[in-house]
Amino acid sequence: MTEEISLLANLIAFDTTSRGSNLALIDFVESYLADYGVASERVMSPCNSKANLIARIGPEAPGGVLLSGHTDVVPVDGQPWSTDPFTLVDGNDGRLYGRGTCDMKGFIACALSLVPEWVRAPLQQPIYFGFSYDEEVGCVGAPAMIKHFCERYSTTAQIIVGEPTNMQPVVAQKGATNLRTTVTGREAHSSQVNQGTSAIHVAARLVTFIEDTMTALVEEGRVDEAFNVPHTSLHVGKIQGGTAINIMARECTFEWEIRHLPTETFDDVFARVAAYSDTLTQELKRQGKTVEIKTEPLSLTVPGLADRDNDRVLALAKAHLPEPCCNHAVAYATEAGQFQGQGLQTIILGPGSIAQAHQPDEYIEKSEIEACVAFMTRMARDLEAPFKG
Repeated sequence: MTEEISLLANLIAFDTTSRGSNLALIDFVESYLADYGVASERVMSPCNSKANLIARIGPEAPGGVLLSGHTDVVPVDGQPWSTDPFTLVDGNDGRLYGRGTCDMKGFIACALSLVPEWVRAPLQQPIYFGFSYDEEVGCVGAPAMIKHFCERYSTTAQIIVGEPTNMQPVVAQKGATNLRTTVTGREAHSSQVNQGTSAIHVAARLVTFIEDTMTALVEEGRVDEAFNVPHTSLHVGKIQGGTAINIMARECTFEWEIRHLPTETFDDVFARVAAYSDTLTQELKRQGKTVEIKTEPLSLTVPGLADRDNDRVLALAKAHLPEPCCNHAVAYATEAGQFQGQGLQTIILGPGSIAQAHQPDEYIEKSEIEACVAFMTRMARDLEAPFKG
């Protein structure tokens, strides 16, 4: 078993589902790094049950690269796994199976496997590790890590976020915000519809407007063909309300999301829905109806990654990737926009396919692991030269 696969087996064995702690995995990585004389630093969660980890190999000098990966994984509950999801399984089909193999412990294992080589290399620029918690529930952990990194370590390092991209550089991603809207009406017998206000009916009008907003953005020409869904998307994923068929529902709650293009802002898109909510509330009140509409965020907005200010890191990556190599844009959210928001040149680049992420029998191709290790090995040689800002 190669060192990277052995490390991956260890990482997979830690159940770091976001609802739990990642500290056992952090302990393991700290110990592994310490064995090679590499110091690391924790940036704790507010509840102290989780931690980000920052480490540096090489000199305290300008430039360098930070390899960023999240340590948490999504749940396996209810998924029809063929094997134990927290045991790495070699399928003898060129694939390695286990929760987090591609998203994204495979990338972390590749980076850690090169520590013995990198500590002996004559680096003139540092290689940093930045391993975060709670990415899967809204990129919650990374902001504190990034702030600490910029204050204590570097503002000139280039960032590679190792989400699964089939080892193709991703230069743009959409931002994302999760929301919950609660509509409160007035109960009445369904035979007396003039005496109540159905929260479900009001919510239905809001849900329809949310979809219509997406259509309006497209009609206004607010599109970016680099994305496979080339516009800001709005989607309602859950809805619940009512107590019986013959009772006008007092309450209806739905959860929805906005995934905005990096050229848009959440505030701009959400303002349209908020304005309609106010208009609808006033319209119903003029009709003598009792209604309240309240929308709250379920997480902080994850900023998009714009295709800008990335020339240095993109050139570094492409110089060590095989041809053909072209820029991509993705609709899923990552921590990349949070790094870019602090002025750090950032791209997304990692082994595996996003199509396998979050799936039962999640896997990564061994060839992707090999390609990632080869890329990191070649890339590090560039860091044996001083930084030229």
